[in-house]
Order: sequence, then C-alpha cells, then structure tokens
Amino acid sequence: MELRQLQYFLAVAEECHFTRAAQRMHVAQSGLSASIRALEVELGAPLFLRTTRQVELTQAGRALLPEARRALGSVESARDAVAAVQGLLRGTLSVGSLQCLHVVHLPAVLARFHELHPGVEIRMRQSGNAELVEEVRAGRLDLAFVTRQPRMADDLRVSTLASEPLVLACAPESPFAGRESVELAELRGQPFVDFNADWGTRDEVDRTLTAAGVERHVAVEVNDVHSLLDFVGFGLGVALVPQSFAVKPTRAHFVGLRGDVPVAETVVVTSHTVSAAASVLLDVVGQAKSGRLRAAG
Repeated sequence: MELRQLQYFLAVAEECHFTRAAQRMHVAQSGLSASIRALEVELGAPLFLRTTRQVELTQAGRALLPEARRALGSVESARDAVAAVQGLLRGTLSVGSLQCLHVVHLPAVLARFHELHPGVEIRMRQSGNAELVEEVRAGRLDLAFVTRQPRMADDLRVSTLASEPLVLACAPESPFAGRESVELAELRGQPFVDFNADWGTRDEVDRTLTAAGVERHVAVEVNDVHSLLDFVGFGLGVALVPQSFAVKPTRAHFVGLRGDVPVAETVVVTSHTVSAAASVLLDVVGQAKSGRLRAAG
C-alpha cells in the first residue's frame, strides 16, 4: 500500500467523483482509477460503488476512510517534526472552535502564530461541539476548542483551558435582577434564550436543568454571545451563561446561582499525535492565558 494510493482514495471519498478527484490531485483520471483498483486488489475488497451518476463508499471503504486520514496525518506530522528540528515550520494548521469561545481571544492568537510562522497556512472553521470533535478524530482538524462533554473518546487528547461557574442572565426589569442569588428551581416556567443544540454551553445547561427537575421552554435560539445577551437584556427570556460573559457590554444583569452550581469547562481537543504547528499554537494559547501574548505587528 502506497501513500499516493491513500491520497487518491481520500480525494475520491471526499469528492464522490473520480473526475473531480483527479483534477484535485492534478493527475489523469485513468491513472487515479488504476491506482484505486490496485488498492482494492491489495485489500481484497471494493472500496467504491460506481454508477453513472455518483460514487459511494462501500462498507470496506467507510472502514478505511478514518484510517487513511490518520495515516496521512501521521505522515504530515513526521514531516513537520523534521522541519521543526531544522528551525522551519510549514504546511497547514487546521483549527476548529466554538463561535462563543471566551477563554482566549482566538483572532489575536492566530495573528501571533502567523507572525511567528508565516509559512504555515491557517485554516479556521466554527461549528458545534460534536462536529468539531469528530473533525479532529477524522484528521480534518489539528485541534479544536470546545466545551467538555460528559463522555469524550479515549482516542483523543483533552486538555482543560478554563473552568468557570454558570450564572443567570436576565433583563434589568426582571424580578431576579435585584437578587444576590437564585436557585435553579425558581426558573421553572421562565422562557429561555439559549444557543442552538450542540453549540456553546447549550448541552451543559440542558443537563443541568434536567438534573434539577426544571423543564424549560427555549423561546429564542441563537449561535453567538452578543445576540443571546441582547435578547436577554430586552426581556425575551433568561439564560444560564459562563460567568465571564458578565464583562461584555449589555443591558443584561447577572445573578449568581445557589446550591450545586453548574460549571462550564472549555477544553482543547487534539489527536494523541499532535502536529508541530498545533504544538506551537498551544504554546501561543498558553502565552495568551498568562498575559504574555504580544500583539501581532
């Protein structure tokens, strides 16, 4: 089995089309098809279902896909490691993050990384917790900043960046606004503003309220912090948010919770084999958290 065969296989699997895959790999379609057939012969199983309209992975192809991504990712990591010893850093750094990341200022972190290593192409995407974790597992992302979930797979490395309590956000006219603290049970019957499912702290809030026996109605769903606080500030509902949100400019008031206070934990997820570029980025994140990050430029 050759690396080139795995690269061709991955291109066809992602493009679902032999012609587009050949164009992407800058090879003749006949050569790419021959390479795939040779790989199928070696593995003793067809990898694709070919029709005149589409190309689909077989069961064997689906089994090979994550392993091919991991294998090619390990090769890139090996190249990066040798380049790092020589004082070079090159290639691509793929980063995933929740849109509502508040632990570090990611634009400043990535700008500093680019300043230090302009030869590395940075790719950045935002999505929900589960999708970002799966992208890291599949090798499409080098690392991702997400909210910790109750069960995170052993095949990933998970490091805590920050842990902070949740607080109640409410409108200034709310009867809760003048309180020092609120119990979760008092929130029964309140309309809520929250993030979309699997976004930000939504899953943690769902689990917390369910455990407290509080059934709730989410009246407004958003995917960014500023919209959430705007809707709360104008009385469209209450929200449970990380304590650090209180520093943002908003009409909303923030009230502490009594009893077993839920905690939001932000983590960074990587594979167990961390690329050289991802390792450097994590160092920059550490500098940002400690206040030692110098602005780019």
